Amino acid sequence: MTSFRFIHAADLHLGSPFRGLAQKDEAVARRFAEATRNAFSTLIDRAVEEKVDFVVIAGDVYDGEWKDNAIGLFFNREMARLSREGIPVYVLKGNHDADSVVTKSVTLPESVHQFDTRKPQTFQLDDLRVALHGQGFSDRAATENLALKYPAPVPGWFNIGVLHTSLSGRPPHANYAPCTVEELQSRGYDYWALGHVHEFEIVAKHPSIVFPGNLQGRNIRESGAKGAVLVSVTDGRTQTIERLVVDDARWHLAVIDVTGIGDLAELLSRVEASLAAAAAEADGRQVALRVQLHGATEIRPWLLSNRPAVFDELQAVGHRAHADIWLEKLELRLDLPVVAAPVVNGLELDALVAAAAEDPVLLAAANELIRDVSAKLPAGLGASGFDTDVSALLAEAQAIVHERVTRGQ
Repeated sequence: MTSFRFIHAADLHLGSPFRGLAQKDEAVARRFAEATRNAFSTLIDRAVEEKVDFVVIAGDVYDGEWKDNAIGLFFNREMARLSREGIPVYVLKGNHDADSVVTKSVTLPESVHQFDTRKPQTFQLDDLRVALHGQGFSDRAATENLALKYPAPVPGWFNIGVLHTSLSGRPPHANYAPCTVEELQSRGYDYWALGHVHEFEIVAKHPSIVFPGNLQGRNIRESGAKGAVLVSVTDGRTQTIERLVVDDARWHLAVIDVTGIGDLAELLSRVEASLAAAAAEADGRQVALRVQLHGATEIRPWLLSNRPAVFDELQAVGHRAHADIWLEKLELRLDLPVVAAPVVNGLELDALVAAAAEDPVLLAAANELIRDVSAKLPAGLGASGFDTDVSALLAEAQAIVHERVTRGQ
């Protein structure tokens, strides 16, 4: 009986700049940049501890061109750790670290093998009877179906296809190296080690077609646990695909229904209950938190009028739930319970707002003002600092006026 194990990882994105985070909190951005490196170091720790036979990295080792050699030296250091343990590594270039994107380099250990970017290439591990087939990206936008040119499997060996691809489409990821599951299955390989998509997914089981996801979440769209997979093979058959969670910091989206809530204390209590579960899942990691409140509540006007105070209260709730949590953004997607519209000097407020929303002169002026303010905001805050949709702004203004009229402010 022959058996072996390997780690399949992808999308390390070493050197990711976290520009949006830096505009909000530079210290948090630095910690997330460190988390990206720490996650990779943890993966190397696991490879050594598990005594795997080899490691596959299916694209996007780097996030882009290096500012200097520091990030390349870091990758070399981790590769040297594996080399000293006799663990070879097979690396494929993706869209973020294509030949045309990353032009700097440092000499890596001889145990690191990089797939050709001009044509498919096969590496063979004779003692394990394993053949790895792959082709990296020469340019960022690889729009052709690379898999169709991959060679036939080596008979009697365990054949692994390594490919950076969106398959037939995985929004919001760019549609690079497109192909279908059926096309991959037709190649006759035993395992497809994919990269590019940042969510863990076992696409198919016969043969195994797997996205391990990225090692470290970089924004709110990449919430939850992140890592790689440990694959066990016996007598030419994939036995287990075990997820290795190695992320060092975590994003969490808390979507909370506030329907029927009548005061701030009740709201904070509901948020705190929601965050308790997130804190437990984080298992001591730093958490970047986004809170999204939705539903119909009579305190909507007050919440909109006092957004900074609400933000601080929610940050305080986060600190009570978890020692290292940072409120990245508060989204108020709230509705008012159905009530009679306030009347001011004989005029119905809602009718006034509705008329304003259809006034082309007012809308043009509002849009011009929004563009002017957005242009003056620091990079990274133009889209997230405030809502740039005129109708949404009018709805908030309407709610604030509701609050002031009904409560005599």
